[in-house]
Amino acid sequence: MPWTRTTAPRASAPVRLFCFPHAGGSPLFFRGWAAALDGTELYTVCYPGRAERLGEEPSRDLRAMARRIGEEIAAQDDGRRVVLFGHSMGALVAYETAADLQERGAPVAGLVVSGARAPHLPRADAPEGPEGALRTLAELGGTDPELLADPGFRDLILPALTADFAMLGDYRQPDRPPLSCPVTALVGDSDPRVAPEQAAAWQEATRGEFRLRTVAGGHFYLAAEPPFDVLRDGCRV
Repeated sequence: MPWTRTTAPRASAPVRLFCFPHAGGSPLFFRGWAAALDGTELYTVCYPGRAERLGEEPSRDLRAMARRIGEEIAAQDDGRRVVLFGHSMGALVAYETAADLQERGAPVAGLVVSGARAPHLPRADAPEGPEGALRTLAELGGTDPELLADPGFRDLILPALTADFAMLGDYRQPDRPPLSCPVTALVGDSDPRVAPEQAAAWQEATRGEFRLRTVAGGHFYLAAEPPFDVLRDGCRV
């Protein structure tokens, strides 16, 4: 199965924007974003173990997964600029994908990271077991509480969610040169997992331009107010 797909092909758009979801998340999180970002061809990333890849075993190695995604994006290169956006765990997967593409000699035009600590900082404590994973998801918001209370929904998301949290907890940034592309970091002013200074530390991940933007809201601020203006700016770089 492919790692990325677009539901709104726009061959004339000068930018291909790839969106990476959070732990336990799927491409459905970005439903409707393409209509608001009509200057781009928007692709969503689907990790194994969810959505159309539900029958696949969830990934256990974040960097290995990012290399597979980078390989696919590089193979699709058509000369247009590539911008990556990732939220929470997706920010680290997007960063590792950007690093992979840079190593392949195909650096991205921009990276936008949201709700995530810089890659060199210690991770937040990983939740223990399935119940801990569900409790953390509920505390962070962004998921309908009624859905989380539904046993069928819980059974559906738990394998991917627990694997994602374990993969995130095991992640360590390797010793590598910084990215060459501009990086923009977004953080909610009431995010319980990421402090503004932890988001600001993304500056160390690039030798290009860095911007930090603090927005109103918690960890899932973007569920109500997607950062379309930031993405439009990032895609104009």
